[in-house]
Amino acid sequence: MPRSVSGVEMRKRQAAHIEAPPQAPGQPRPNTCCLCWCGCCKCLWNEDRIERSERQTCKMDSIEAVEEQQPSLDEVLSWARSFEMMLRSLEGREVFREFLRSEYSEDNLLFWLACEELKKETDPAVVEEKSRIIYEDYVSILSPKEVSLDSRVREGINQNLAEPSNLMYEEAQFQIYTLMHRDSFPRFLNSSVYRDLLANRRRACLDP
Repeated sequence: MPRSVSGVEMRKRQAAHIEAPPQAPGQPRPNTCCLCWCGCCKCLWNEDRIERSERQTCKMDSIEAVEEQQPSLDEVLSWARSFEMMLRSLEGREVFREFLRSEYSEDNLLFWLACEELKKETDPAVVEEKSRIIYEDYVSILSPKEVSLDSRVREGINQNLAEPSNLMYEEAQFQIYTLMHRDSFPRFLNSSVYRDLLANRRRACLDP
């Protein structure tokens, strides 16, 4: 039967470890344990933990740098040439959404984006849930965010609710897309939101 270690013997062992001869400068201490009981030895476990922490910090810094990146002048100019190109750009959608918010029509873009997300779904349970949410948020006449759809399209949606699919809002989505393209987009290009951003990007190109 193995002999138990008394408290006195444990303290003697710890004292022996502390009083051990000092290591030469620059020479790491031996890996005497796997969990660094004193928190000061350079064991592989401790070094690996620090390296993982540094990699995670570097990754977060990179993400923040990407998030703070501004659209280029060429990209901002391309939005004026193509409504579709602006919608496919994350920065373009954010700027356009800011303009729509000033006109109290932000829900048109949110509805369009929700329909885009629904198209990507293949799980029937998820499709059913997202279809219901879109209906309650943007189609129901009781919703404060109701978008403008004609009676024919609205009736088709009501019929499809019994057996929802990821394409059930396709016609309604196209109707809102057309509304934004013909009505909101020209005003956006003439708005201070777009013009100020364009001027800012041009100044940035001229700065040394």
